[in-house]
Amino acid sequence: MSEIRIIEKVQIPSGATMLFGFPDVGLVGVIAGSHLIDELSMTEVAYVDSKLLPPVIVVHEGLPHSSLRIFGNDKILLAVSEIPLAADIIYPMMETLIDWGKSKKVKMMIALSGIPMQDRQDAKELKVFAAVSSSEMLKNVENKGVEALMEGFMVGPQAILLMRCAQLGIPAVTLLAQCFLNYPDPEAAAEVLKSLDKAAGIKVDLKGLVEKGEEIRLKARDVMRRTQEEMSKTKKNQEYDIPVYVT
Repeated sequence: MSEIRIIEKVQIPSGATMLFGFPDVGLVGVIAGSHLIDELSMTEVAYVDSKLLPPVIVVHEGLPHSSLRIFGNDKILLAVSEIPLAADIIYPMMETLIDWGKSKKVKMMIALSGIPMQDRQDAKELKVFAAVSSSEMLKNVENKGVEALMEGFMVGPQAILLMRCAQLGIPAVTLLAQCFLNYPDPEAAAEVLKSLDKAAGIKVDLKGLVEKGEEIRLKARDVMRRTQEEMSKTKKNQEYDIPVYVT
């Protein structure tokens, strides 16, 4: 992956749990990731440098930053993107990040995401499902009280995560909170973080996330629009069909 470099700004700890929060349905992963960074006071430890990414930077406190960064502390690494990954770079980008995580001997990889729910606006309770990389992880999440996704398709970064980690023997989980399809959903992000606590023991205060729900929705509108465009290119709508097996 010579076209993609991960530049480390500090010494990266071994044995951490690696999380992924990328723009997707309901922006669940992005919102959850941002909340984790704030609540756990995580700092930027590495970033992705690649001409495959669009010519976009993030200006923070007057300084330029990559649109795809890795935040961390002694126990957690969190890869987050300010922009949706284009369909043609998802494979190489995810494989590079996963291989980098493997080189740091991460103990588990977890993607935070959503799954669209019909009549979401009327829902009084949101479920969270777990898609996993192995039979051992299936037992693990069920024992911890997270409902496993037993049938379906997966599309995008989360699909690459599960398949690549299955091949490499790295325990991996994608947590999917029921959410709006094309509308930023802070409440779903709060639910996925509750399941993250169950699955990996990573606990954060969720009060601020729920209270700032409307503010988050307004700030995230443009990211949601760009994410919709990329999701249509990756045929994201197929993800929630039920597969038919011929035996």
